[in-house]
Amino acid sequence: MADTTAHILILDDDTDVACAAQMLLRRRYGTVATLNDPAQLPAFLARGVPDVVLLDFNFTPGRIDGAEGLALLDKLRAQRCAVIALTAYADVPLAVEALKRGACDFITKPWDNARLVAAVDAALARRAAELPARLAAGNADDASAALMGDSPAMRSVKAMIASVGPTGANVMVLGENGVGKELVARAIHLSSQRADGTFLAVDMGALPESTFESELFGHRKGSFTDAKADRAGRFQAARGGSLFLDEIGNMPLAAQAKLLTVLERREVTPIGADKPEAIDVRIISATNLDEVRLFDPAEFRPDLLFRLNTIVIRVPPLRERSEDIPGLLRHYLDAYERQYQRPARALSAAALAWLVAHPWPGNVRALRHACERAVILGRDSEYLADDFGLTGPASASIAASAPANAPGNTIANAPIRLDAAPSAAGDDLTLSALERDAIAAALAAANGNISHTARMLGVSRAALYRKLGKHGI
Repeated sequence: MADTTAHILILDDDTDVACAAQMLLRRRYGTVATLNDPAQLPAFLARGVPDVVLLDFNFTPGRIDGAEGLALLDKLRAQRCAVIALTAYADVPLAVEALKRGACDFITKPWDNARLVAAVDAALARRAAELPARLAAGNADDASAALMGDSPAMRSVKAMIASVGPTGANVMVLGENGVGKELVARAIHLSSQRADGTFLAVDMGALPESTFESELFGHRKGSFTDAKADRAGRFQAARGGSLFLDEIGNMPLAAQAKLLTVLERREVTPIGADKPEAIDVRIISATNLDEVRLFDPAEFRPDLLFRLNTIVIRVPPLRERSEDIPGLLRHYLDAYERQYQRPARALSAAALAWLVAHPWPGNVRALRHACERAVILGRDSEYLADDFGLTGPASASIAASAPANAPGNTIANAPIRLDAAPSAAGDDLTLSALERDAIAAALAAANGNISHTARMLGVSRAALYRKLGKHGI
């Protein structure tokens, strides 16, 4: 999925390679910059830290050991960048070492365009999923600290993680989008005996079916047309650690059969290899499929399901643990106030009531984004409901019980009609008023989703935020 706010950096000494990657990615992401000399990196980082870095691993002519890239990887991870290793000289030890040091993926040149885009999308999604842990003061490296909430439902999830983590059993994590399934998987890994090993996440739905075996199991040089060098698969790269198979419900049935064979035999055979290789990984999987569909043989193979779901952890949606919402709101508001250096503000009683009643279809991820918006756009002495930019069923019930001039009973509580437009000769037809009407209509059409609204209007998210502040929306 395109993200017009993402900041991507390509660091590669080959100008042609960097340019090719930039041309591919700039159609999907907000800013795609290139550097050809690692010496330029400190000055670049001083101006701002990118979300994802595509990092070449060899810069000196004749070197193929990847040592230069590993040193740069350490510096970039210290800046909290997501790093994708990009090199023409891939081998299993280098891939494993890069992943152990925090790289989120390893891609060989020349790359498959769909594969590279999928890797960047996955890196951005993973970075967003890790944000709660990064923002949690004093616990940036503890994924379990990000599983906030003291409701009975969350206490049950944490107890399951504590019990299951040390066992080594395969675990399947179920839950809607945005509930924090990857955070649960990371917490399981950190509580296991493999905690010092690699945690490697793979978006199974994003793997092209044509390269599925190569991506997961690896290949040998010359085994097919574009196989320029040996390549480690994800199973080999995660050796000694945990392999997180995300969105496993999106796998085609044919791919499910290949995965089943590997799990049954505990070995993989790279494409072009003469003999299989033993695998040493713990499998944690996740899906947002409801369990009716998951147990439908037309959707998911029962024999594979039984291999994966030795233990099942169901992560509750936010609407089922509304008692956790006040604490989550305060946590994220405090964190973003620190991040954006904004003054601390209280949450109005009307806004809190509205937010607790909101159904949160995007779950904790949506709540986090709403808090970021409120910190950036809020102008009053306390946070009001409209600062959070949400619309939904809760707005009608709160608006009905609140006075017309009550704090928070504003645009977020009363979705704008799409057909609203100046109709009388005396109406305001200035460019500013027309711009405001267009933004308001697009917000309503996108149900308050800032990214969708920005795409509809043809502007970046940053530009949209500025216009929202300008018009007081």
